[in-house]
Amino acid sequence: MSKTDTTEQQDNLGEAGAQLSTAPTEDRGDTVIGGPTLGVFGWIRWFWRQLTSMRVALILLFMLSLGAVPGSLIPQNSADELKVQTFKDAHKTLTPLYEKLQFFDVYSSVWFSAIYILLFVSLIGCIVPRSWQFVGQLRSRPPGAPRRLDRLPAYTTWRTEAEPEQVREAALAVLKGRRFRAHHAGNAVAAEKGYLREAGNLVFHVALIVMLVAFAYGQLFKSEGGKLIVEGDGFSNTLTQYDDFKSGSQFGTDELEPFSFTLNSFTGTYEKNGPQRGTPRTFEAAVGYSQGGADKKAVIRVNEPLIVGDSKVYLIAHGYAPVVTVKDGRGKTVFHGAVPLLPIDNNITSTGAIKVMDGYRDKNGKKEQLGFQAFFVPTFAGEGRGTMFSQFPALDFPVMALTGFHGSLGVDSGLPQNVYQLNTAKMKQFAVKGGTGKANRLLPGETMTLPDGAGSITFEKDIKEWASFQISQQPGNGLALTGAIAAIAGLTGSLFIQRRRVWVRAVRGEDGVTVVEMAGLGRSESAKLPEELGDLAVALTAEAPPTAPVPEPAEEPAEDPAPSGEADK
Repeated sequence: MSKTDTTEQQDNLGEAGAQLSTAPTEDRGDTVIGGPTLGVFGWIRWFWRQLTSMRVALILLFMLSLGAVPGSLIPQNSADELKVQTFKDAHKTLTPLYEKLQFFDVYSSVWFSAIYILLFVSLIGCIVPRSWQFVGQLRSRPPGAPRRLDRLPAYTTWRTEAEPEQVREAALAVLKGRRFRAHHAGNAVAAEKGYLREAGNLVFHVALIVMLVAFAYGQLFKSEGGKLIVEGDGFSNTLTQYDDFKSGSQFGTDELEPFSFTLNSFTGTYEKNGPQRGTPRTFEAAVGYSQGGADKKAVIRVNEPLIVGDSKVYLIAHGYAPVVTVKDGRGKTVFHGAVPLLPIDNNITSTGAIKVMDGYRDKNGKKEQLGFQAFFVPTFAGEGRGTMFSQFPALDFPVMALTGFHGSLGVDSGLPQNVYQLNTAKMKQFAVKGGTGKANRLLPGETMTLPDGAGSITFEKDIKEWASFQISQQPGNGLALTGAIAAIAGLTGSLFIQRRRVWVRAVRGEDGVTVVEMAGLGRSESAKLPEELGDLAVALTAEAPPTAPVPEPAEEPAEDPAPSGEADK
C-alpha cells in the first residue's frame, strides 16, 4: 500500500484516523480558477504559509549548508586577513567578483544573514502552531473506534464465551499494562501510544532553533586571538598582547578574562621508525598561569585546553626559535635573542626573518639597518645528500642558512609589516665568503662574518622552541552543544518511534456469543504494528479465550442394501 493510499485510508476513517501527526496540512483554500484575485492581506497570508511550511524550511536549511561552502574553501577576513591578502594577490581576476559577492566575509554577508534569518523565522512559524496542536492532543483522549474495524491495515477477530464487559475490562488492563493511553469509548476500548514520536519531531526542530540562537549569540559576543610564545616568555590577557585578535560586534575588551601565563617548556616527540616516521606522538606545553594572584601549573595538549574562567587556551602549533647574536662593525652586540621561524612542511623546515632595526653602526659609525633571511632545518641530511630540507622534525642535526642585507627595512614608513618576511626593496645584499657566496650554512655555535667590517651574526647553540596558542571566549558553545544533543535525541525518537492506535470492540452476537474485534492503525505502515497487535491479542485471549468452532452436522448415511442372499431370494 502506498503512502498516498495510507493517507486516503486514514482520511476515510474520520476522527479515528485523524491527528496522528502535527504536521500542517496544505490549505487548498476556496480559490476558484478564474475567481477574484488575492488582496494585499491575502498575499501576505500566502507568503507566510509558504515560509512556515516544512518544505521551505528544508530548502532554507539546504541553502544555508550550501552557502557555508565558500566560507570553508575561500580564506575569510574573520579568520586570517593575511591569507585573504595572499589570495587576492594570487587571483587578480577573481578578487573583484568575490568582493562583490562578499565571499571573503561569508558568515557576515547580507545573503548569508538573509538565509539565516529566514530559516529562523520559518522554523518558529512552523513549530509554534504544531506545539500547541501537540499539547492539545496530549490533553485529549484517543478517538472512538470506527464503525468498520475490518478496514484497518491490522485486524483480527474471534468469538468467546466471556461477557462483553469482561472482555473490555480485560482489554483496558492489557493495553494500560503495555503503556497505552486507553479508555472506554462506547462498546469498545480506544488506546493510543507513541506520542514521543511527535515530541521527538518537535524537540528536533526546537533544537535547530537553539543552535541557530547559540550560533548568533556566539558570533556577537565571542572573542578569539592568537599568540606565539617562545619558551621562557609569557602572555597577559590584554588586547595589546595579542598577535591577532577578532571579536564579535557586541564584545567589549573589558570583558577579557584577567589572567596571565608563561610557557615554561615545550615537549614534542615523534615516531622514529616505520611507515609513520616523523608522526607526532607528544605535543605538550608546560605553563604556569596566574588568576587573581594564585599561581598554578598546567600542561596544555592538543584538544586539551587550559580553561581559565570563561576563556580557553588551545595549543595549535609549534616550531623552533634559534638564538642568534648580531654584532656591529665595532664588535658591539646590537641584537641577541630567540627568533621564531615558521614551519613550511611536516618536518618543520622553517623560514623567517631576523631584523636589526636600532643600534647598528658599520665600521665607519654610519647608522644602518640589518636584515637576514633565515632557512632552518632541525635535521639536515648532510652535504651532497639532497636539498636543504629537514629529514625529521626533531633537533637531530640542526642547520641554519642565512642571507644578509643592509639598508632600510622600511619600518619607518608607517605601514604594517609581516615580522616573518623581509622587505628588501631598499636594501642591498651582502656578498660573503663561503657557502654560495651570498648565504652561509651555519651549525650551532658557528659565526658568519659580514664583509667590509660590517659585523657578524652567530648561530648560538641554544635553540628554543615556541608554541602558538589560541585564546578564545565562546559563550554560545554550551548552548550549541545542548541543542546538538537534543537534536540527535529528537531525531532518534522521530525515526524509531511509531505512533499507533488500537481499538478493541466486544459485542454480543446474534447467537449470544461475544464477538471480539481488535484492530490497529499507525501513522505510517510498519511490519511491527501487526506483530504488536498479535501480541496484544494473545495477551487478551488469556482472559477471553476463543470458543471452539461449532462442528457442522454430519450427513446421515444411506440405508444399507439388502444382503446378496436375500436379494437372490
